[in-house]
Amino acid sequence: MTTPYARIGGEATVAAIANRFYDLIDRDPAYADLRAIHAADLSAVRHGLTRFLAGWSGGPRDWFERGQCIMSLHRAFPITSALADQWSAAMTRAIKAQPGIDPQLAAAMADALGHMARGMINLSLDQNAA
Repeated sequence: MTTPYARIGGEATVAAIANRFYDLIDRDPAYADLRAIHAADLSAVRHGLTRFLAGWSGGPRDWFERGQCIMSLHRAFPITSALADQWSAAMTRAIKAQPGIDPQLAAAMADALGHMARGMINLSLDQNAA
């Protein structure tokens, strides 16, 4: 069985998705809140997202072999449903921007990653107001 990683075009496509994602949050005001929780220099997170997406989609698993948990790494950030929605929307746009990806596979990837983003919500609006 062919992995999603291979079906989308491997490393070059995964890197393009990660770079497009961070270009969007860096430049599009719709993602200003998401951009605000990142450091000024996005190069490390661009690399990290590329490595995560590679392993997550069935490619090289070097990111996972370091023993990190994606959920634990984000626990320190105040993630609201609005922030998770921004992440999901930017990722969906980044995936859809890649030429040649089967639309059904692109939608499945975006849905799964959006579900993961919503799983990271750790702050409700009520908690934020308190």
